[in-house]
Amino acid sequence: MNKFPTIEGKEYLERVNTLRNEMAKRGVDIVVGFSNLLEIAIVRYYCGFAPVNESSAIIIPSSGEVTVCSGQASYDYCLTQNKLPESRIAILPEIGEVSGFEYNTEGQLDFAELFKQIKAENPNAKRIGFIGRLIFPSIIMDKLRRVFNDAEIVDFDDVHYEQRIRKSPAEIEILKTNWNMVSDMFEAVMPKIEVGMTERYIEGMFEAEMMKLGAESYVQSFAPMVATGPSNSHISMSRNTLRTINESEIINIGAGVCYEGYNGIICSPLVLGEVPQKIKDAVMCAYEALNYASAKMEPGTPCDVVLNAYTDYLTKYGYIDYCPYGSLHSTGMLECEAPTFTVDNKRVIEENMAICIDAYFKGMEWGSFRVEDCYLITSNGAKRMTTYNDNAIPKLFK
Repeated sequence: MNKFPTIEGKEYLERVNTLRNEMAKRGVDIVVGFSNLLEIAIVRYYCGFAPVNESSAIIIPSSGEVTVCSGQASYDYCLTQNKLPESRIAILPEIGEVSGFEYNTEGQLDFAELFKQIKAENPNAKRIGFIGRLIFPSIIMDKLRRVFNDAEIVDFDDVHYEQRIRKSPAEIEILKTNWNMVSDMFEAVMPKIEVGMTERYIEGMFEAEMMKLGAESYVQSFAPMVATGPSNSHISMSRNTLRTINESEIINIGAGVCYEGYNGIICSPLVLGEVPQKIKDAVMCAYEALNYASAKMEPGTPCDVVLNAYTDYLTKYGYIDYCPYGSLHSTGMLECEAPTFTVDNKRVIEENMAICIDAYFKGMEWGSFRVEDCYLITSNGAKRMTTYNDNAIPKLFK
């Protein structure tokens, strides 16, 4: 088996056709998707292209050519990365690397001109979907509304994310590669962490190791987070500082890798030197609660069964007041992907989902920490795919 698998063009075409089937069910004639660095995967999911230092877009009509939209700086890269058959590439200034940048490139269009071309090719389009509700730029939306002034514009985010939640065989192979990388990275880096190192120095250790292993970048949500001590560890999402780490204090580490556009994450606490008993007790409770809940992640199980099992466990052992949430979320082209799993929505766990469980303990006098792993839902239940915590946590904290 290829150590570094990829997604082939045929699968991208299948994804477009799956979306077109959903468009037909909802009477949608054209879908316009937009990606930026916050949600880089919308466009990449359908064609394989993710720009460098720019945004991107994709226009998918109910039939005919798909248009992949690049800025000027990433255009040549788009030519090599776009794997979608039966597609064309357009250069658009509205998604360029600098706001208001004046392009001087032969063949360039702005979105008004491109939408006029699309309308001429689809003169009967009456309903248009857009993907990227949190990030879709007003400058592009305004031009879409002006050109298609007699069409209804509808939110298509939920359809897109529902399509991404069940992984194909090719996606699973890429995710397995990713999960192996992140596990190997933790195995290599964690034993090298020493008292006196700064948070930023340790961040660099993780980044260097993931590149050696073949990752394209760190996980597309955040750089490795190394939150240390009773003050810094309380921050849920943070940038690392020049604080140096000490013995017998909590080190709250979260790090992940991106490979072929897919992401894997591990969060794991660490203490150097003697481990205080209070920290041992809390970490082991979080780890065991995660194991208890994940054992219930079988195909056909409503997610509230899993989430309630987690909170019930913490209640039993007295840690529920330190649990701001019990996170159960899809993972894939983003570390945390929609749709979410909540007690209220009771989404059903299904085979071929990739799911993270995040046991987050916050607000103890000595600090906060996370235990997080990635799971693949198989016909036999959930399989923990990131292996570091299973070996390291009992060894250090039991």
